[in-house]
Amino acid sequence: MIPKSIERATTIFRTHNGYLRTSEATRLGIAPRTLYAMRDRSLLEQVSRGIYRLAELPELANPDLVEVALRIPKGVICLISALAFHNLTTQIPHQISLALPQHSAKPRLDYPPLRLFWLSPPSYEAGIEEHLLDNVPVRIYSVEKTIADCFKFRHQIGQNVALEALKDYFISRRFQIELLLNYARINRVERIMRPYMEALII
Repeated sequence: MIPKSIERATTIFRTHNGYLRTSEATRLGIAPRTLYAMRDRSLLEQVSRGIYRLAELPELANPDLVEVALRIPKGVICLISALAFHNLTTQIPHQISLALPQHSAKPRLDYPPLRLFWLSPPSYEAGIEEHLLDNVPVRIYSVEKTIADCFKFRHQIGQNVALEALKDYFISRRFQIELLLNYARINRVERIMRPYMEALII
């Protein structure tokens, strides 16, 4: 027989997409001993330190992105990681590229490995999309913002990566030139991007 405390806790987890931090669970009235009892009964999985998910949920399809989204709420998936999500690169990311607000503290995360980029407020705030991955909202830059970011950080990630993404974008998508140029202006790379864009349009 399942104790009422576990039944109640399970209901609370379900109303929060199946995920809770220990602090959130406590605030919602779930005692720590209930969390541990649910974990010991294999009703909960510990995603990472201080974060639990219902074991009844499907297996994670995007564990690294979900981990980062849960542990670093201000982070935004960017550059090569965002290109991979949008299917705009042949590169295989070995780190999660993550944008953070300028002057914010470096996050502590043992895994997955991170490559961090601190952006100014206009660049950080522009083009953020939320995608629901494994029931978790994950912040990822839009296609157009990601391409502009790749040109901004072309010396760090390689200009060939930025050019490949731009070409694939023009070939495979209903491209939005004004939107792309808007993000290029925000990142101050319009002068660099425009000749490549004009060559692709012709």
